[in-house]
Amino acid sequence: MTDFTGKQGLIVGVANKRSLAWSIAQATARRGAQLALTYQGRFEDHVKELSEGLTLPPLILPCDVASDAEIENVFAAVDKEFGGLDFVVHGAAFASRDDLTGPFVNTSRDGFRLALDISAYSLIALARGAAPLMAKRGGGSILTLTYLGSERVFPNYKVMGVAKAALEATVRYLAADIGPANVRVNAVSAGPVKTLAAAGIAGFSNILHVYPERAPLRRNVDAAEVGDASAFLLSDAARGITGEVLMVDAGFHVTGM
Repeated sequence: MTDFTGKQGLIVGVANKRSLAWSIAQATARRGAQLALTYQGRFEDHVKELSEGLTLPPLILPCDVASDAEIENVFAAVDKEFGGLDFVVHGAAFASRDDLTGPFVNTSRDGFRLALDISAYSLIALARGAAPLMAKRGGGSILTLTYLGSERVFPNYKVMGVAKAALEATVRYLAADIGPANVRVNAVSAGPVKTLAAAGIAGFSNILHVYPERAPLRRNVDAAEVGDASAFLLSDAARGITGEVLMVDAGFHVTGM
């Protein structure tokens, strides 16, 4: 049921080999999926180099998720190449460094708007573009990436925590909205993993040290575990699951102190 042979998917948000989006790309490609990968700006060479390790050569496209025109171009290219779409992975998130390092009360209006636009609204834009292509396949699955900072205060997560809270609410509303078309929408909330995005959070290494002390499994998770759990949610094995946030954090979220 987790076989992706014959399925085609779009992965948005690959930056480098440490990206969780890349781990999901590997997990689905290993199970037979044909992929389209997008890159943003300076990451083109990284994505092209990574793609050489996939069994099936992917379609590689530029996409700034803050641009409706670029999103439209991506889905037009995917439709032309694949003739439909089975799944989409949304791995885009961003907040300005100033809004992650200063006091949260000083979050700028423009910074707040930017974080919510790229980290949350972009999921809506991608779902809107994917829906017609998924209709050609009788349905599909959309997955995004979130973090426990949406529910609890983590040091220096600040406006990104607010953006992730909005993202999780977006998952639920999208699930209800496009569920009748047999399109599922879910999220994976991963424990801390050393990614490019995580590098922008001051004191991130301290979080990495806390999880092995308090998580029930007494360890951190790795990117491959996140990729495999995501592949499950994207697969037919999870065909009855939508509107959910699956925690992949070694159980840290169940602890009180």
